Amino acid sequence: MKYAQLGNTGLRVSRLCLGMMTYGSRAWRDWVLEYDEALPFVSAALDAGINFFDTADVYSNGASEQVLGRALDELGVDREDVVVATKCFNGTHDRRRNRWGLSRKHIMAACDASLDRLGTDYIDLYQIHRFDYRTPIEETIEALSDLVAEGKVRYLGASSMFAWQMAKYLFTADAIGGVRFVTMQNHYNLIYREEEREMIPLCLDQKVGLIPWSPLARGYLARTRETIRDTVRAGSDEFAGHLYRRDSDLDIVDRNAEVASRLGVKPAQTALAWMLSKPGVVSPIIGASKPHHLQDAIEAMELTLSAEDVEHLEAPYEPHPVLGHN
Repeated sequence: MKYAQLGNTGLRVSRLCLGMMTYGSRAWRDWVLEYDEALPFVSAALDAGINFFDTADVYSNGASEQVLGRALDELGVDREDVVVATKCFNGTHDRRRNRWGLSRKHIMAACDASLDRLGTDYIDLYQIHRFDYRTPIEETIEALSDLVAEGKVRYLGASSMFAWQMAKYLFTADAIGGVRFVTMQNHYNLIYREEEREMIPLCLDQKVGLIPWSPLARGYLARTRETIRDTVRAGSDEFAGHLYRRDSDLDIVDRNAEVASRLGVKPAQTALAWMLSKPGVVSPIIGASKPHHLQDAIEAMELTLSAEDVEHLEAPYEPHPVLGHN
């Protein structure tokens, strides 16, 4: 396993992060793996040297956090040897009043609830899951900074939003003496590269580490055009159909499969190798519902694409509207 600094911090994380959205409760999504099915994946990730795990309170309405905490405990993991990341915003209560968003009231309650579900007394990386148009930025920063001061949280991060919004968070934190975000968990992959216009240059300039979500475009980049709908998740994942539906998107799927075939590797590996080579990318968040998903991702770290391969993969790309911020 390879490791890197998490943004402008002294924290070292594996260059792959295991995303826990796949694990929790099947009542939330029909493709989710429950605890007994999920445990082998957490164990295999640890055995491979992955020390970075990402979840959120909204995943399986909190059950994903419970799975991660229980698994780390059952596997006898020393808490100091892993980096646990989770997120707040959506909550677990279907947007009932004051149970979602980034108000001080909700942030404080959400953090305590996440700590309880994770079975830990601190969160390494606490992230805001989206931008909150209702709450003053100062209120959010002050609440998050207090969590750091109280020792409940070590570092702060953000997820998908516009670059101007991220800039306001960063510079407002500086102005009021708050704690800065050290990471951006953004929507970024071969099919969706709009982040290269504003967000990624901002993060590079401000030394904010990138931990992209959906590096395989919800599995599209692990398959071919003909086999995209061949999994349980693909058959019921309406969000994926909203994100990736253009003919040019599928042209990239085909081209990625073509390059992988020529190199004698799997499409997931060429897509991940492309991402791991990009400036600022620290640790893509990978999902794994089958053992080979994890192994393919690990092997991708050893794959180096030529400049010609990269150019060939990127050529069919067409600009997209902003996707993934909602």
